[in-house]
Amino acid sequence: MSSVLYRLGRWCATHAWRVIAIWVVLLTAVGAAAGTLGNPLSSRITIPDTQFQRVLDTLGREIPEAAGGFATVVLQSDDGAFTDAQRQTVKDVLATWREVPHVTRVIDPFDAQAQLDDSGTSLETAKTKLADGAAKLEKGRAQLNDGKLRLAGGEALLAQLEKANPDDPSIPALRTQVEDGRAQLAKAEADLTKGETDLAAGRAQYVDGSAVRAASGGTGLVSEDGTVAVTQLQFDDAPQSVPLEDREKVPAAAAEQLEAAGITAHYSVEITQDVALVGPGEILGLTVAILVLVVVLGSLVAAGLPLLVALLGVGVGLGSAMALTAVVDLNQTTPALALMLGLAVGIDYALFIVNRHRASLLAGMDPVESIGRAVGTAGSAVVFAGTTVVIALAALTLSGMPILAEMGLVAAGTVAVSVVVAVTVSPAVLRLMGPRVVSKRGWRKAGYATPGVLTTRETAGHASDEEHGGWYVRVVTARPWLTVLGVVAVLGTAAIPVASMQLGLPDGGAEPKGSSAQLAYSTIGDAFGPGMNGPVIAVATLPEAGRPTTDAEVLHEQARIATALKDVEGVRSVLPFGVSDDKDTLAFQIVPTTGPADPATKETVDRITFATGTLARHSGVEVGLTGQTVANIELSERMAAALPGYLLVVVGLSVVILVLVFRSVVVPLVATGGFLLSIGAAFGATVAVHQWGWAGSFFGVNHPGPILAFGPIILIGVLFGLAMDYQMFLVSGMHEARAHGQDSRTAVRTGFVHGAKVVTAAAVIMFSVFLGFAYSHLAMVRPIGFGLAVGVIVDAVLVRMTLTPAVMHLLGDRAWYLPRWLDRLLPDLDVEGLKLSERLASGELGRPAASTQPPARPEADAAAEGEAEAEASSEPEPARTS
Repeated sequence: MSSVLYRLGRWCATHAWRVIAIWVVLLTAVGAAAGTLGNPLSSRITIPDTQFQRVLDTLGREIPEAAGGFATVVLQSDDGAFTDAQRQTVKDVLATWREVPHVTRVIDPFDAQAQLDDSGTSLETAKTKLADGAAKLEKGRAQLNDGKLRLAGGEALLAQLEKANPDDPSIPALRTQVEDGRAQLAKAEADLTKGETDLAAGRAQYVDGSAVRAASGGTGLVSEDGTVAVTQLQFDDAPQSVPLEDREKVPAAAAEQLEAAGITAHYSVEITQDVALVGPGEILGLTVAILVLVVVLGSLVAAGLPLLVALLGVGVGLGSAMALTAVVDLNQTTPALALMLGLAVGIDYALFIVNRHRASLLAGMDPVESIGRAVGTAGSAVVFAGTTVVIALAALTLSGMPILAEMGLVAAGTVAVSVVVAVTVSPAVLRLMGPRVVSKRGWRKAGYATPGVLTTRETAGHASDEEHGGWYVRVVTARPWLTVLGVVAVLGTAAIPVASMQLGLPDGGAEPKGSSAQLAYSTIGDAFGPGMNGPVIAVATLPEAGRPTTDAEVLHEQARIATALKDVEGVRSVLPFGVSDDKDTLAFQIVPTTGPADPATKETVDRITFATGTLARHSGVEVGLTGQTVANIELSERMAAALPGYLLVVVGLSVVILVLVFRSVVVPLVATGGFLLSIGAAFGATVAVHQWGWAGSFFGVNHPGPILAFGPIILIGVLFGLAMDYQMFLVSGMHEARAHGQDSRTAVRTGFVHGAKVVTAAAVIMFSVFLGFAYSHLAMVRPIGFGLAVGVIVDAVLVRMTLTPAVMHLLGDRAWYLPRWLDRLLPDLDVEGLKLSERLASGELGRPAASTQPPARPEADAAAEGEAEAEASSEPEPARTS
């Protein structure tokens, strides 16, 4: 590996402009494809093989007008209850909104509320009519009975006359009267029967209407005091799939009219949310990363290289992903994750190569040779570290969740591009930079009279930079048991909140405090109850036998189902809102008493599910649930179920990769144990801040709630890869020092001081970038950024730079134990570049040994540089301990 990368590094250095031109052309082509072929990002989350998705599909198929993307606008009168003039202004604004592109329907809150109110008045009128009808029916029944008595008397008289005197002349007239009486009596009986039937039907409709009214009693679009009205806009697609410029027309079209009328409008997150990749938080984090680079490298020119590599890698990776939106939908969170990781690892990977090249250059090595060796050694670690990140991210496909697979693959692709850019563009730019990669102060500090001129070295300089952290490793290894117990106790305590972790998706309350979306969410909760922010949609499919054919029968089914759902504990109201054309599918809006992110809402949904099961068993009515609240619950359950398996895959992967790299079975176990501690601390801190609300105001968490459902699985994948980065760069130095003859405990210190400075800088850079995303304008990104920031700094400082040296010191030679049979089976990857040094010394790579050696210098200085020691040493590699 190191030999291949060495050749690649030298080729890129000697063909610098060609390499840069290739990447510029590639970036231009990708950018053009993304700009011309790419589609807007979406917030749509599909969960295959779930009730939520199946019911949503049924709703869209059976009742198309009830499906589709909805957004909410909250209107609030500045002067108390809405006046007639303000109501008219609202109607005018609604008419304007109906003309906005992609808007298919706008609900008038005042008309809808009037209909709800009129239903109560209609019921009272119907009740009065029923009472009048019953009274008339009783009167008619009395008259009928009286008629029956008179008819019976007439029939008796006729019978007597016919028997006594059949020829009586009055008999024909009397017979006619009796016949007429019978006809009138039959008609009266028919009218009475019809009246009784109509009265029964009226009573049934009244009962059903009353039941529906009672079930929907908690639903409203205008507050009781008349100061707040809620209107809904329906789009022809998911709101976030609608172009931002069209969504922005909604508030823009109404701003002047509403303001002039004394009406304040708050728009839900579906309208206001911008899917832009970079916001103020991200820019601040990147700025801090640049400052760290300047401090570490001591030069603006040198600091620009890692940033250039990171931006180029992100540009090509994300540009390719955006171009793919022509054929696939990308969720709005996907590019943000790729951007966050691409920037962090791109800067870090370039930093490792630049740092190694600077050390060799200051040791007096030829610039092109130094670049080749930097790519061959540090580049090998970069390739393997990047590979672990790529594999961990790609493994998100094992979750079975399309959104996670999408996020993992896009982020993995971006990281892979960053690795390729690091090992190709870095050597090219380093060659063009020449001696400017080191500041003038740095050259003089290393003993050069003329900066950049290798022949002007007068003194040996000193090794203070390379000795960075020597005092720290001495402290942590002086009492290793105490260090181990202390770190485990601290991280174990930090992980305690994990036991109460709840998963979900962010709602409007998670938006920045004072934003339009957050105000819309809180105003709805105050005026109509928190459940109105996350209603549950129930879709009922009636059995074939006895399906309704009339409106009255539909009303009866609606009343029966609504009553059953309203009786569930935790349900505030149930409102029927849709009927299919064939009357076999009914839709209901269920408003819980608690908000969408409240744990009690999940219990309510579970009780609703139980009630629908009972309804299906007793009447054959199949009821399915959908809506954002149900989606949150199902997604959380899916993620909780997938988490253990994914963690097992990642842990197994870490062991295999580290066994290959370090040829030890103990080092991988130590690394994996430390990774689990880091994950626990990251999860615990995220729960404490984003779910419990500890220090929430400092981190912009104004509405604590469940942790992002797919956040933990992403944290595991990303932190695993980054943890292996630091493990690779620190422990490979220890492995290299031991291979050059140092005893295992001395090698721990040598490897630590060799890489501590650059690993510290890398950790601070990653922490800065991730922390910037913790303040992201995207609510779904903030908990991920925060968890990664905590995880990366904990893993770098407490696990890799504290726990690992202490454990390695305790184990001594046992840390490098590898069974002989396994040693024979494993390939030698030569990550540390030991075989590269041998091949260079022997001229195997086509260069005489003398040309690869730096000018002579004092032994102490060469040892301090670490890399120079490896190059100058002629001792054979000692046999590995097995």
